[in-house]
Amino acid sequence: MRERKDELAANLANVEERIAAACAAAGRERAEVTLIVVTKTYPASDVRMLSELGVRHVAENRDQDAAPKAAACTDLPLSWHFVGQLQTNKVRSVVGYADLVQSVDRSKLVTALSKEAVRAGREVGCLIQVALDAGENERGERGGVAPGGIAELADLLAGAPGLRLDGLMTVAPLTGEFAGRQQAAFERLMYLSTDLRRAHPAATMVSAGMSADLEEAVMAGATHVRVGTSVLGVRPRLG
Repeated sequence: MRERKDELAANLANVEERIAAACAAAGRERAEVTLIVVTKTYPASDVRMLSELGVRHVAENRDQDAAPKAAACTDLPLSWHFVGQLQTNKVRSVVGYADLVQSVDRSKLVTALSKEAVRAGREVGCLIQVALDAGENERGERGGVAPGGIAELADLLAGAPGLRLDGLMTVAPLTGEFAGRQQAAFERLMYLSTDLRRAHPAATMVSAGMSADLEEAVMAGATHVRVGTSVLGVRPRLG
């Protein structure tokens, strides 16, 4: 256990150095960027160690993994982010532990999240997932709404009881005009964020960048980066 905690501490320190260097290169303050550690496939014991090492934001992408892990860590001072594609039949469970859902991409999901947030007496933060590989009125390969659908979804979210519109999220696309051009993709997201904030000034969060491209995200202006492998290592999936 001690060995694992030392490994996590060293990895966290390395990621912290990367973020700090990227902020310096971009002329930004380190405090402007929040690290979210993506703990998918890793056990609650790792989450506990990360909390002891100062991590305050963790993310999961599958409810069947996240729900028991969050339940085992209720005593920790953590904010839980749900970052995966979310089916409406999982919404009740996710609302039970997620402080923020980063993958809102359709009106049906907004309705379901709002209903369950009200039922649970909670306010759930939401990010609109933007698909930069989608046509104007399509959805992306890995979820997300096309840029042309942001305004309508944002208005719906902003007026939904129990929900709070916090901003935008994207995953660097594998296809389309931004494939292999992470910096350009994240700069496009920042442009869309600026546009969104004209109508919704409080929606300031921009979640972009992962282990391989966090520097590009910080350079573009992201407020949050989602890092898994660089902190936790490579773990083979079971089943």
